Amino acid sequence: MRSCVRSSRALSPVLIPRLLSDASCWGARRSLSCSPRRLTAAAEGNSAPLPSQARVVICGGGIVGTSVAYHLAKLGWTEVVLLEQGRLGAGTTRLCAGIVSVAKPIFIESKMADYSNTLYERLEEETGVKTGYVRTGSLCLAQNQDRFISLKRLASRLKVLGINCSVIKPKEVAKLHPLVNIHDLVGALHLPGDAVVSPPDVCHALAVAAASHGVQIHERTSVNHVLVEKGHVTGVETDRGPIECEYFVNCAGQWAYELGQVSEVKVSVPLHGCEHFYLLTKALEPPLQPSTPVLMDMDGRIYVRAWQGGILSGGFEKNPKPIFTEGRNQLEIQNMQEDWDHFEPMLSALLRRMPSLDSCEIHQLVNCPESFTPDMRCLMGETTGVHGYFVLAGMNSSGLSFAGGAGRYLAEWMTFGYPTDHIWPLDITRFGNLQSSRTFLRHRVMEVMPLLYELKVPRWDFQTGRQLRTSPLYDRLDTQGARWMEKHGFERAKYFVPAGKDLLALDQSKTFYKPDWFDIVGAEVKCCKEAVCVIDMSSFTKFELSSTGDQALELLQHLCANDLDVPVGHIVHTGMLNERGGYENDCSVVRISKNSFFIISPTDQQVRCWAWIKKHMPSDPQLHLEDVSWKYTALNLIGPRAMDVLSELSYVSMTPEHFPSLFCKEMSVGYANGIRVMSMTHTGEPGFMLYIPIEYALHVYNEVMSVGQKYGIRNAGYYALRSLRIEKFFAFWGQDLDTFTTPLECGREFRVKFDKDTDFIGRAALLKQRQEGVSRRFIMLVLEDHDAELDLWPWWGEPIYRNGELAGVTTSSAYSYTLERHVCLGFVSPPPGAPPIITPDFINRGDYEVDIAGQRYPAKAKLYPFSSLFTQQRRRKDDMELSNFQGK
Repeated sequence: MRSCVRSSRALSPVLIPRLLSDASCWGARRSLSCSPRRLTAAAEGNSAPLPSQARVVICGGGIVGTSVAYHLAKLGWTEVVLLEQGRLGAGTTRLCAGIVSVAKPIFIESKMADYSNTLYERLEEETGVKTGYVRTGSLCLAQNQDRFISLKRLASRLKVLGINCSVIKPKEVAKLHPLVNIHDLVGALHLPGDAVVSPPDVCHALAVAAASHGVQIHERTSVNHVLVEKGHVTGVETDRGPIECEYFVNCAGQWAYELGQVSEVKVSVPLHGCEHFYLLTKALEPPLQPSTPVLMDMDGRIYVRAWQGGILSGGFEKNPKPIFTEGRNQLEIQNMQEDWDHFEPMLSALLRRMPSLDSCEIHQLVNCPESFTPDMRCLMGETTGVHGYFVLAGMNSSGLSFAGGAGRYLAEWMTFGYPTDHIWPLDITRFGNLQSSRTFLRHRVMEVMPLLYELKVPRWDFQTGRQLRTSPLYDRLDTQGARWMEKHGFERAKYFVPAGKDLLALDQSKTFYKPDWFDIVGAEVKCCKEAVCVIDMSSFTKFELSSTGDQALELLQHLCANDLDVPVGHIVHTGMLNERGGYENDCSVVRISKNSFFIISPTDQQVRCWAWIKKHMPSDPQLHLEDVSWKYTALNLIGPRAMDVLSELSYVSMTPEHFPSLFCKEMSVGYANGIRVMSMTHTGEPGFMLYIPIEYALHVYNEVMSVGQKYGIRNAGYYALRSLRIEKFFAFWGQDLDTFTTPLECGREFRVKFDKDTDFIGRAALLKQRQEGVSRRFIMLVLEDHDAELDLWPWWGEPIYRNGELAGVTTSSAYSYTLERHVCLGFVSPPPGAPPIITPDFINRGDYEVDIAGQRYPAKAKLYPFSSLFTQQRRRKDDMELSNFQGK
C-alpha cells in the first residue's frame, strides 16, 4: 500500500462523492423526500418559514443535535425547533468512521455507548430508514503487558454494567479477524456487542423520528446570537429572523465555542477542533465481510473496520493538527485537504498489523474535523451564567458512540431537572472560564488527541496548560522537591521528593503495581501521625456568605442538611442536598460572625457550588455571596505536634481544652494578623487548618517551617492526605459522593438535623428513606491475601463481590500505611431477588472479594471508621506489652 500511495497512478485516491448528494460512501440512503412532510418542507430551500416562537431551539443538525431533538420529543416536548447552518448531518457526522464501541475509560461513557448501540439497532424498525447497522463486535489489542492489564481492568468494569466481553489470547484474535498479524500481541479484549453504522443515515433516522413527533427542522439557518434577559434565555437571532424560546441547546460541534461567545452573556464552551484522518481502500480480494470485527490497536494508534469490501482505518497520531475555526464557515471546514505525510506513521502501523494490505488499492484519505475538550470528556448540561442555556458538544471523536445516550441524558436533564444517572464527569460546570483561553485550548488539544489511545496508568497528569493557578508558595515548594498534579487548573503537590532521589526516573515511572513514590508517601504519612506535616491546600473552594440580617443563616438552613444555627466560631460539616436527598455539595461551614459564614468546598466544586447557591439565593440586595478562593492560602498542619508549633507562633495555648475540635478563631501567627485557624484537618488526624490572606502566606509558611524544625516538621502532599482520609473512612464528593448518594447511604445521618426549624432541601426524601430503609450502603474494605509488593493495586472502579455475586464497585482506594494493607471504599447493594433493604447484618455476614483486573482478592467489610480499629489495635498492643512486662 505504501508504494501505491507514493507512485502508482492506478491507485491514486478517488474523491468520495458528497454524502448528501450521493451516498455511495455508506450505502444507499433514503432521500429527505421519504421523511414526514414537516421535515421535507423545512429542508427544501427553506420554503417553510421559521416559527416566531418555540419552547426550545436546538442549534446543530448533526447526530448529537438530532438525538437531543428525538429524546425531547419522546419525553413529550412540543414546540421543538432544530436549526442547522448547512445540510442535516453534513458536518462531522457525515465523515464519521461509523464505529459504536463501549470500550470507554469511565462508567458513564460506556453506559452512553451501550444505550446508543441499542437505540441505533432499533431505529430502522421504528422509522423505516435504513441505518447500516451491523453488529460486528470489536477487538482491542494489547502489544504489551501494561496494555493487557488495562484491558483486563476495562473488562471487569464492563461486566459490572452487564456488557458481554471476554479477554482472549492472540490465537483467538486470528480466528476472529482473518487479516491480523498476531505475532507481537500478548492478548486482546473481545466486545461482541460493538457495531458499525452509517452515521448520516442514523442522523437522518433520528431526524425522521423527531419530525414525526412534531419537531420542526430547518436547514441552511444560522444562529447569530442567543438572547438573554435577567440571566435567562429569551430567544435566538438567526439569519432568517428571530425566534422566542425558553431553552437553547448548543450542539454546534466545531462551532460550539464560537456560538457560546456570541451570546448576549458569553457562555464558556471549552473545546477545540483537530484534523482527524482515516484511509479508505477499494474492495479487497476476496472482499472483507461486513461482519468482520472492528480492530482497535491502541499501541499502534490505529483503528480498522470493514468498508464496502475493503477497509476504513484511522488513528490518533502523536502530532495532531489543530483546526482554527474563527471566521470560517462550514464548507471551508468540510473541504479540508488530505495530508499523506502526516498520515504516514498510521499507515505504517496499519501495514504492520495487516501486512496483506500492501497490495490493496486506495480509495481516499479523508480529513475529518473533530472537536476535543481539555480532559477528553464531552461537555453536557446547563451553563452557570445563563439559565435555560444547555450544551452538548466536544465528543472527542466518540460522537457516534455517545450521541444516543448523551441526547437521552440531556433530554432528561431538561425535563426533570436532572438526568437519571450520575453525569458529573461530563458536567460542563466542571470547567470555569479559566479553561476557555484559546491559547490554552490549542495547546491542550495537541496533548488530548494522542492521549485517546495512550496507555493511561493511575495518577497520570496532563502536561500542557499547567501552572495556570498556583499558590503563592508554589516556587518555595517546588524548590523543596514538590511533584505536582493539577485540579481544576490549580497546581497541587502530590508528594515531596527527598534530596538525592532520581527525580527524572520518579517523574516518568508509570505502573499499575506498587509505585516508586510508595516509600516517600509512607514517610509523609508517618510524619503526620508522629510529628507534624504541612500541606498546601489553597486550591479548595472558598465562599463568604453575609447579610445585614438573618438572610444568610436562613438561606444556609434551607440549603444544608445540618444545623447552621451554631455559636460564632463553630464549624459544621454538612451536605447541600437535592430534592432526592443526594449530595449536590459536601462542605464545611464556619460561622464567622452572627450574619457571616465561610464555606469551604472541594476544589472542582468552585463553579458547581456557586451555581447551586445562586440558584436558590433570593434576589435580596442585603444578601451577598463572594468567591474568596483567591484571597486565602490554606495550610493544613497535621500531626500531634501541630499544637506546639502554633502555640509558639501565636503565644496562645492550642490544647483541646483551650481550642476545642471544630472551632475557628482569628489569630496572629508570627507577624501576621487575621489568620483564620480551624481545628480540623480533613484527615481525622489532630491538627489545624490555617486560612491566610495571600499577602501573608509566605511569611506564615516560613515561620511555621522554622519553628517546626525542632518538632520534625516536613512538607507533605495530597497522596498522603488521600491515604489518611481513606483509612479513616472519609468520603469525598466527586469520588465517593454524588448527586444520587444520600447521607443515610454513607453513614452520615448524624450530619442531618431533621428536627431543625427550617425545612431543608431533600428532607422529605430522607425521611422516606429512613422509614423504608436504604438499598445500598457505603462500606470500607480491607484487602487480605494481597501482596502490595507483587500484586496489582486497586485504584477505583473495581467490582465488589459478596458471596460470589456482584454487589457493587469501589469508588476510591489507597494503601493504609497504618494497617499495612490496601483499603477500598465503595457501595454495595443486595443481589437481584433478595430483599432490597441493606442492614448492618447484611454487611457483616457477607464474604467479600475485590476484583482487580480479573483477579479476586478477599476483603473484610466495615461500616465504621478505622479510628475504632486503631483503638482496638493499640489496646491489644498495650495489653500485650503489659502482659510481657508482668511476665518478666
